[in-house]
Amino acid sequence: MRILIVGAGAIGGYFGGRLLEAARDVTFLVRPGRAQELDRDGLVVRSPLGNIDYPAPPHIASQELNGPYDLILLSCKAYDLDAAMDSFAAAVGPDTAILPLLNGMAHVDRLAARFSKVNVLGGQCLISVDRDASGTIVHLNDTHQLTFGELDGQSTARAQHIASALSGAGFEAKLSLSILQEMWEKWCFIATGAGITGSMRSAIGEVLVAGGECLILKLLEECAQVADRAGYPIRPEVRERFVKMLTLPGSKMTASMLRDVERGAAIEVEHVLGDLVARRDAEALGTADLSVLGFAYTHLKAYEARRLRG
Repeated sequence: MRILIVGAGAIGGYFGGRLLEAARDVTFLVRPGRAQELDRDGLVVRSPLGNIDYPAPPHIASQELNGPYDLILLSCKAYDLDAAMDSFAAAVGPDTAILPLLNGMAHVDRLAARFSKVNVLGGQCLISVDRDASGTIVHLNDTHQLTFGELDGQSTARAQHIASALSGAGFEAKLSLSILQEMWEKWCFIATGAGITGSMRSAIGEVLVAGGECLILKLLEECAQVADRAGYPIRPEVRERFVKMLTLPGSKMTASMLRDVERGAAIEVEHVLGDLVARRDAEALGTADLSVLGFAYTHLKAYEARRLRG
């Protein structure tokens, strides 16, 4: 199976690196600057589950694509989706499967509109990774799960073939028959984590010390209401797990959005929080002036306005 990894950033570089080490047929689609880094330094990952030092990983530029790939793994930021689709369009054929690992849900419809719904899988990953100043990919926890599935929940021959290619590659690969449910649940969780830690500029444990547990739980509930109205209510056992993680005393958990804020980078505020606000308002769920979701969204939008103003 020919696999194209769009980008070699934290997530794409991590899973792509694991696949390369497992001798899968992987090529990274990268910009010139990243290509120079990969040629000079190789692909470097530091992880508690095993480091990767892969010299000169295979990579290609957009203009060099000359035919379809079997699987395209897409892990860009949601605000880069349009540019990413332009970059890999030449690699999409009638039988190509596009596996996005983006936050939120809007990207599924955008990918289907640009290519075909038949091309698009659902997907998500559970991992905390970042890139340090040297370009090294740093794995920040001991979780590295990639879950995917057909949008209609079927166990197709294509899905089984992809599962076979991803399994045994040094990370947990899971074929899900309820991928949209799992994506909605993850969206609610990351929106809660990003909304709280991003707006408070603090880790979960610090917010709890400040008496913010009620805000955390209210934000989770507001997100859950949107998911419920969309037909994907958070399952009780999943909600219980989320509450436990989000109210753990001393937790150092922060969202990647907070790390982006701290480095003055662009953030996915519209895709993680704004889309939930829009769906909530369209359904007239809750009262906007009492909404923790609305406050967190406005707070992080203000950061973006200041960043863009320079």
